Amino acid sequence: MRKIIANLFISLDGVVEEPADWHFPYFNDEMGAAVDAVLGTADTVLLGRRTYDDHAGAWPEREAAGEEDAEFAKALGDVRKIVVSRQRLELTWRNSEQLQGDLVEAVAALKNEPGGPIATSGSISVVRQLLAAGLLDELRLLVHPIAVRKGMRLFDEGERPIPLRLISSEAFSTGVLNLVYGPGESTGDATYEDAKVHLSQPER
Repeated sequence: MRKIIANLFISLDGVVEEPADWHFPYFNDEMGAAVDAVLGTADTVLLGRRTYDDHAGAWPEREAAGEEDAEFAKALGDVRKIVVSRQRLELTWRNSEQLQGDLVEAVAALKNEPGGPIATSGSISVVRQLLAAGLLDELRLLVHPIAVRKGMRLFDEGERPIPLRLISSEAFSTGVLNLVYGPGESTGDATYEDAKVHLSQPER
C-alpha cells in the first residue's frame, strides 16, 4: 500500500498559513534536504485548489527561467498532480488532474494503486481531512522558532483528539525542528492520581 506523507512549514504557535511571509529566513540546506526527502521521492502530489493555483502560477515560469530552482520546478511539473476541489477546474499545468468523487473514498482507493509515495504540501484542509480519516501515514512538521501570532493553525476545533506517534526528530542549525509523526494509539483515560507516582520525591 502506498504511503501518504504531508510536509508542512509551521510556526511555534501552530500557524501554517502564508509561510512565505515568515519562513524564508530559516530556509537552508538542511531544510532543502528535508523538503526534497518528501517531494523528491513522491510520484504523486495531492493538492488543495488554492495551493495548486499558487504552485501553477509560479513553478512553470521558474522552470522556464532556467535558474537555480529550475530542476526542482521541472520535478514538480513531471509528477502526477491531483487537485482537490468541489468546483470543476480547468487545469493548465502538465500532469494535473482533478480528484473525482468523495475525498476520503478516492484517496483510500489511490493508496491501493501501484506506485510510490503520495505527497501533500500545504493544502491544510486536505491534511485535516486525511488526519481525521486516518489516511495520513506521516505528518512531517518543520517547526520554526517564531510565534507568528496570526493566521490559520494546523489543527481546528473538533470532537475528538487525534493521537500521534513521534517517529523521528532533528534540530537544524537555524533552530527549526524537523519532526516526523505517524498515527498513534489512543492514550486512554488518566488522572492526576495516575500521574503523581512519576513525580520525583524530595530527599529527606
